[in-house]
Amino acid sequence: MVDHSFTDLALAALYDHLNPWGPGDDFYLGLVREARSVLDIGCGTGRLLRRARAEGHQGRLMGLDPAPAMLVQARRARPDVEWVLGDTRVRRWDGEFDLVVMTGHAFQELVGDEEIRSCLRAVRAALGADGRFVFESRNPAARAWERWTPERIYEITADDGTPVRVWHEVQQPLIGGRVRFTETYAGAPWPTPRVCHSVLRFLDPDSLTAFLAEAGLAVVEQYGDWGRNPLTPASPEIITVARRAQPGSARRIM
Repeated sequence: MVDHSFTDLALAALYDHLNPWGPGDDFYLGLVREARSVLDIGCGTGRLLRRARAEGHQGRLMGLDPAPAMLVQARRARPDVEWVLGDTRVRRWDGEFDLVVMTGHAFQELVGDEEIRSCLRAVRAALGADGRFVFESRNPAARAWERWTPERIYEITADDGTPVRVWHEVQQPLIGGRVRFTETYAGAPWPTPRVCHSVLRFLDPDSLTAFLAEAGLAVVEQYGDWGRNPLTPASPEIITVARRAQPGSARRIM
C-alpha cells in the first residue's frame, strides 16, 4: 500500500519542503553523474533525476514510483525524464541500467519479505554486468523512531506561502522489525489536521545482506553515514552498495 501522504496532491506538494536537499542527495547525485543509465525506484517527486538532467545529464534517466501525486510533481518539473507509475512489477528489465538507486529510505517501505524479494529480483535483472545497486536504510540499532514524537514539530511553508506544521507519533514501536507511526499535517488548507498512517521495516546489516544474497546480489561496500564512514552499531544509516553476485565475490565493509 502507498502512504496517503504520497497519494494526496496537496501533501505530495509539501514533500520537498519537508525533506530539503541534504548530504544524502549529494551522495546519490555524485553516483548518477557517473552513470549512463539510471533507474530510481521509489523516486517520489523525482528531484534527484530532475537535478541530474538540469545539470546536463544526457543519458537515460527513469524514475519509478507507485504514487500518482508524487509523479505529478516530477512530470511538471522535468517532462524530459522517463517517469513510470508503479512498482518493480510493472516492467521487466534486462541489464539496462548502470545504476539502480532507492533513496529517501524508500527501501524501508518494503515491509513484507516477499515485497523485498520481488524488488531485489527486479533490481538484479535491471543491472548491467558492472552495474551497482545503491540504497540506504535506517540502522535499527540507532533507534531513530524514539525521536519521532509530537513535541518535535516541523514548520514548513507551502508554495503559496501557507505555513504548515508537521509532526510524527509512533503508534507501535519495533515489533517484528516494523514500526507503525502517524504523520500529521496541520494548517490553513485543512479544517482539521490530516493524519497519515505509515509502516516502515527496519533490517539489520546481516538481514539486508541475506536478502540481497538470496536475490543474487553481493554487498561490496557499506557505510554508516553520508561521509562514507565505517558502519558501526551507533551509525544512523546502513548505506549499501551491491552488484550482481559473481563466483568468489567478496564483501568489503567500509
